[in-house]
Amino acid sequence: MKETILIVDDEEDIVSTLSDYFLYNDYQVMTAATGREAIEKAGRQPDLILLDINMPDVDGLEVCARIREFVSCPIVFLTARVEEQDKIQGFGLGGDDYMVKPFSLKELGARVEAHLRREYRHRERMRVYLDRRLAIDYTERRLYYDGQEVVLAKKEFDIVELLSGHAGQIFGKEQIYELVWGYDREGEPSVVAEHIRRIRTKFAAAGMKPYVETVWGVGYRWAK
Repeated sequence: MKETILIVDDEEDIVSTLSDYFLYNDYQVMTAATGREAIEKAGRQPDLILLDINMPDVDGLEVCARIREFVSCPIVFLTARVEEQDKIQGFGLGGDDYMVKPFSLKELGARVEAHLRREYRHRERMRVYLDRRLAIDYTERRLYYDGQEVVLAKKEFDIVELLSGHAGQIFGKEQIYELVWGYDREGEPSVVAEHIRRIRTKFAAAGMKPYVETVWGVGYRWAK
């Protein structure tokens, strides 16, 4: 499967040059011209993000801080200049590397490849294989089936994490609600059924067997 790179820059010529380069080198490419667009497209879970710092609406540092709440891939900042304090701030917000403009495409390509190799090795170490086809990375909060990621929303993954970590054990709706949403949250445990439905829909779309079983009148469990 081709890795996907999200290129974020408000300069069209830079976006065009980088897109052409990475497409030629067999990557998939997404682009964003504003910080807000970058935040939206980061939700599609690219494998690496090239992020310009000087964006016209939401700057790259703010974008990095916001997307780190739901994105774990490497982020490489692109900037016209970089001071030591900028680097410290960027690394503190979750950035992984810097490239100062103008830069060599070959060097950028080499750095991207190195980051993706490290990311791949890290993911492989952290994955727990529940069977020959299903793997869950509980650290990175990602689920894979036949090597392909099945993207889950936060609460969906929380439920999968709870059930898969106690395979065969039955959890009632109220119990799942308390453990996933918290005792002090105001809400209705019936929301659990809707999240289970969404999980099953995504599993079915990926060709997965029904790992989440209903025990009628009792609750749900992860199939052994």
